[in-house]
Amino acid sequence: MKAPALKPGVRFPLAVKAVVIDLDGTLLHTAPDLAAAARRMAEELGLPPIDEATVKAYIGNGVSRLVKRVLTRDMQAEPEAALFERALPAFERHYLEGVSRQSHPFHGVPEGLVALRAAGYRLGCITNKAEKFTLPLLRDTGLSGFFDLILSGDILPKKKPDPLPLLHACEEFEITPAEMLLIGDSLNDVQAARAAGCHVFVVPYGYNRGRPVDELDVDAVVPSLIEAVKLIAVKK
Repeated sequence: MKAPALKPGVRFPLAVKAVVIDLDGTLLHTAPDLAAAARRMAEELGLPPIDEATVKAYIGNGVSRLVKRVLTRDMQAEPEAALFERALPAFERHYLEGVSRQSHPFHGVPEGLVALRAAGYRLGCITNKAEKFTLPLLRDTGLSGFFDLILSGDILPKKKPDPLPLLHACEEFEITPAEMLLIGDSLNDVQAARAAGCHVFVVPYGYNRGRPVDELDVDAVVPSLIEAVKLIAVKK
């Protein structure tokens, strides 16, 4: 396992009071179940099949955008409205049927969460995934009990990369943005953290649209959640 890559000029350990963590690609490997739902949706609509690697590159902006990408096989294109109206409920139905069938925590996640809780940090999960998928996923994988706050993508008017979810978490925890760390896996997470004024780490194993995370403006690239714990300290 590689050592963490630290941003020059940043003093470690970072003093924070709360740690918020992204879901897909950071806490949980959810791509297999998302890809299975996408394949079933495509088959139901008579579309060409799609592989897991392609779906993995489409993850990160919520289910609606994921479905649009599967329909168009493009990151930004808009599908025909009538097709999308048929596709979205089909995808959601298939995904709900198997939301946690193959999904599981990444290496170091359970141990990292235990260490963070033991150290006394407030913990949150902030995701762009809708709550009807988020809550059963965290419950079925045994992670929901770790979090003081679970903030899904359909709870607030805006989601990552907008800073609103992070600022909302700061209000809930009664801390300043500088006292919070976001751990994520993608450009979305970094943009949200920088806009909010929070510290940000990323993991290299996630779903950054198929691009390496080394090019992102982060405080550290950490190989696992347990490694992130070593780079922070509870702010008194």
